[in-house]
Amino acid sequence: MGLDVYKLIGMAFGNTLSRAFLKGLLRRCKQGDYTMLEHALAIFAGAERPRGINCYLNYLFLSLLINSVAGIIRADVREFKEYAYDPAVRRGLVSILRGIIKYGITRPQKLDAPFLIVWNFTNMCNLKCKHCYQRADKPLRDELTLEEKLKVVRQLDEAGVAALAFSGGEPLIHPHFLKVAEEASKRNMYVAVATNGTLITEAFAKEMKRAGVRYVEVSLDSADPKKHDEFRGVPGAWKRAVEGVRNSVKMGFTTAIAITLTRLNVSEIRDVIELAERLEVDRVIFFNFIPVGRGEEIVHLDLSPEEREEALRLLYDLVKETGLQIVSTAPQYARVTLTASKGKEISPTHFYVGGESGLSYLADFIGGCGAGRIYAAIQPNGDVTPCVFMPQLVVGNVREKPFDEIWHTSEVFAALRNRELLKGHCGRCPFKYICGGCRARALAYLGDVLAPDPGCIYNKGTYIKILEALEVKEGLEALSEGV
Repeated sequence: MGLDVYKLIGMAFGNTLSRAFLKGLLRRCKQGDYTMLEHALAIFAGAERPRGINCYLNYLFLSLLINSVAGIIRADVREFKEYAYDPAVRRGLVSILRGIIKYGITRPQKLDAPFLIVWNFTNMCNLKCKHCYQRADKPLRDELTLEEKLKVVRQLDEAGVAALAFSGGEPLIHPHFLKVAEEASKRNMYVAVATNGTLITEAFAKEMKRAGVRYVEVSLDSADPKKHDEFRGVPGAWKRAVEGVRNSVKMGFTTAIAITLTRLNVSEIRDVIELAERLEVDRVIFFNFIPVGRGEEIVHLDLSPEEREEALRLLYDLVKETGLQIVSTAPQYARVTLTASKGKEISPTHFYVGGESGLSYLADFIGGCGAGRIYAAIQPNGDVTPCVFMPQLVVGNVREKPFDEIWHTSEVFAALRNRELLKGHCGRCPFKYICGGCRARALAYLGDVLAPDPGCIYNKGTYIKILEALEVKEGLEALSEGV
């Protein structure tokens, strides 16, 4: 199914005539700081009116292409128009179309701009989480100034980034957060925040709303307050985090709960889902554990390939039982959902944010591990990395070079966009285009972003060798017991 849609998109937008037309629409409008393509999409969605005969003709041609594809794949154009009314969605669509114009139809699709940037806004944090990839504690001496942060937002806007997620450390603790978030929102980026939730009072939730934040993701490590607090290193953290979730839901944010699966909490998946339902959140995200930062010290708590496979299958079953939006950062989840549904369904990539925004339309087209392909990370000091879980792999710094230049010239990014370069079973896997393995786990365990993902059931042999080399007795015992 996915390949057929892919071919149809190629027929409509990948042919010479369409690409030539769309290339012409990438010119800036005289009346505003956006492209004619963005304006044509806005007219199609009913968000703007034509400003002349040329605008109207552009809209007609684009409408013809969209309706042609929709007719062939039997998609609801009215629903698409509702989603495209959101300027952040239009930015994402433009990024895809620009990628098609520049690179043609590729598998997976190369983008001219990242769909999402996760910005580790500060290294400051009020908790001491055992799995923290940043080793967050105190601010770094060389963190970006407010002026530099606002400049970064301008760079991301000019590059065409659709969504900006603030993370950390704890982003809400920093006095610059609201001002920078507001600047991103004014530039029509979808603004999200990943937080421990402990600072989201009713008053602060209102401030975030005024700043243009639309999506709030709160981390919970357990449905059990004592286990969460022990893992987070601060008593009372669970209670405050749950209150933060309630305040986010009450304020009308698209709200999610995020949990990193380890041997400490994998048995609580159902409990976490039940808690999510009680809190009336929109989404639950189950993160892969990556042994970086403080996580290096608890590598023995990582799931075995069998445990991960079983957990992912359970997540798929719970989607059917609950109707809740449940996703995972394990790219193998796409394979699990595709095979469990006998080819009828595929989980969207976890890199899209905000269920109500319709960004899953784009995610379905560009699935699998998105590191360096559809998403990238920025560190508190301006360093750019392919993923927040790859803090050791710096490909540039926005103080020294514009983000757009880093995105287009990084050799690491270029390698991550070419699935033909993957090594081991990941390179010959029939699911490599919808999955591709977690590149952060490959780097953390094997020192190579193109190495096989040791978390996949197909790479069990690689995982066993790693455990033996690290002398991780708990993992080897679990494997010998057939866990």
